[in-house]
Amino acid sequence: MGRTLLCLAALAGLAACGVPGINRAADGVYAPGVAPGGGADPLETGHRLMAAGQHQLALDAYMRAAAEDGLTPDTLAGMGSANLRLGRLGQAERLLREAVEEDPRFVPAWNNLGVLLMEQEKYGEASEVFRRAYAADSGNSDTIRNNLRLALARMQDPFYTGVLEGDQAPTGDLGGQVQLIGVGDEGALRPEDALLAIEPL
Repeated sequence: MGRTLLCLAALAGLAACGVPGINRAADGVYAPGVAPGGGADPLETGHRLMAAGQHQLALDAYMRAAAEDGLTPDTLAGMGSANLRLGRLGQAERLLREAVEEDPRFVPAWNNLGVLLMEQEKYGEASEVFRRAYAADSGNSDTIRNNLRLALARMQDPFYTGVLEGDQAPTGDLGGQVQLIGVGDEGALRPEDALLAIEPL
């Protein structure tokens, strides 16, 4: 008899599971399903993570963007900049070169490639890259012009700082610093610190 009552109670409980009054999709006590539509844009997420200093997570986001949209110049340059911030110079150079090959008018990728070459002390090639960036930008960027000027000066004197000992840097002189361009604040950097301050694209 006890078993019969237990079985009846279990059957009544199971029958309640199919009651049409319980709505699992809307205002029920169950977790909602996947929201319709896509999530955040992985490329924009990568840019924001770069600005926040989360370079590995930014690289992951750029790789998701590449998986969704293909290897566009934006994703290539984003992955290159993230690798540069992570100190992976070889990978960064390959990706930035591929980005400018895909889109020869992509100014931030040209400039950041130039900064990478300055870091590697390849001043001649860096000056040519900055020339291309300046031309692609139609000469509108003071940052690129100053980077080009510094690369040309470093070709002549690798220890050029722009300041004589004991003197103050004149207005408009870089004082031995290169600048990156991209999303976020642009800050003046010494070539030795370029890896620590690549701006996202």
